[in-house]
Amino acid sequence: MFDAAGKEVPDFEYTPRSIAHLYNLATKAAEYRSQAARIREILENVGLAQESLPSNVVASAQVLANVANLLNIRDTELSSFLVAMGDISLRKTGVDEKRAKVHKESKTLLEYTRKAIARLTYLKRTLAQLEDDVAPCDAQMENWKTNLGVMASKERQYMQQYNNYRALQNRVGYTPEINHGVLVEMAEHRKDLEKKTKPILDTLRSYQDLPPDKALAALAIEDKKRQYAAAEKYLEDVLQSALATSD
Repeated sequence: MFDAAGKEVPDFEYTPRSIAHLYNLATKAAEYRSQAARIREILENVGLAQESLPSNVVASAQVLANVANLLNIRDTELSSFLVAMGDISLRKTGVDEKRAKVHKESKTLLEYTRKAIARLTYLKRTLAQLEDDVAPCDAQMENWKTNLGVMASKERQYMQQYNNYRALQNRVGYTPEINHGVLVEMAEHRKDLEKKTKPILDTLRSYQDLPPDKALAALAIEDKKRQYAAAEKYLEDVLQSALATSD
């Protein structure tokens, strides 16, 4: 079989399966040769032997046979050619649709790639800018850290002063009820009391020049003391009244 085709026998392993396959091929080849001989005899009987045909007819027949083999059809009927060509046309349409879809997807992927490259470039530029800003930010953070330390020290100082002031207020008897209004009112009463007691004090000072009458001097002094005590009592009552009013 290979000798008839002008080809060398390839190397292969002789197995029952390969031998059976070769036997089937030989059988088919014998059938094809028998059919070819019968067809050749029929063509010769009707005057259509290959040797008697013009060369252009032989060439056309060969082209027709090649096209039939290319279209994978077993006969040369026009309908078979039309069906095969229609099938090829449908396949071509499908391939064109797939090609258009792939082209569209490629454009979409290309656009995504361009956007990704642009974003990557932006991120790289932002990263470089952030790296450049690291040193100034570190210096600013150190400055803030120093300022925070100073503020913390000031806070402790102010808290100590506040506690000292609170202790001082407690020692002098300051209470929240003594507000600015109460102090102003007490100052006014103090001025009024000083105004009332000033004549008494002046009188007491004038007693230094009294005559040596001890009894009269003692009576006068006791009278002024009573007036002074009454004035102090009046001042105390006014202060208590002011505190009660603020409550």
